[in-house]
Amino acid sequence: MQRLLGHYQIKNRILSYYSYNESKRIPQIINYLLQGQNIALTSEAGTPTISDPGLRLVSECVRNGITVVPVPGASAVMAALSASGLTTNRFVFEGFLPRKKGRQTKLKKLAEEEGTIIVFESALRIQKTIEDVVKIMGNRYIVLSRELTKKFEEFIRGFAEDVLIQLASRKLKGEIVLLIAGKEFKTSHLKNEH
Repeated sequence: MQRLLGHYQIKNRILSYYSYNESKRIPQIINYLLQGQNIALTSEAGTPTISDPGLRLVSECVRNGITVVPVPGASAVMAALSASGLTTNRFVFEGFLPRKKGRQTKLKKLAEEEGTIIVFESALRIQKTIEDVVKIMGNRYIVLSRELTKKFEEFIRGFAEDVLIQLASRKLKGEIVLLIAGKEFKTSHLKNEH
């Protein structure tokens, strides 16, 4: 953020705000806002409050009668969904899946979802997550979207087992949005599946 502001010669005070300092920052920010200052909550990757810190701050603003104004911007969830080829009239966004406890229970519950299932995942865990999808949901059609709106944007589409074969010889980097077809999804309308 500092680099972007510097590029446009914008000189504003920047406060770090992340999950580990939220408790300390929220009272400080609320105080600034109650004094009449304007504050922008931004994120270097993603949209604030969408699986990103900020929800507690926004809730506290609402509780204090402070106006919160959304500024629409890039959303990895909507960008991935709109380019996926999967069902868009019904979808569920789950954020990050639990790493261990509750992971299999969550996937079993999601296996019954009829709409597209959207999750965030790290490049380090994506292979394990797809393996879990195959084990619990079956060989579902998936779309792995990576580095959306950035230079190395990529979509990997296909049935989960086929995608696993592609990933075996690669080491992915960057932010990943994984879309999993709902249980009723039919691939017949997709042409030239990769």
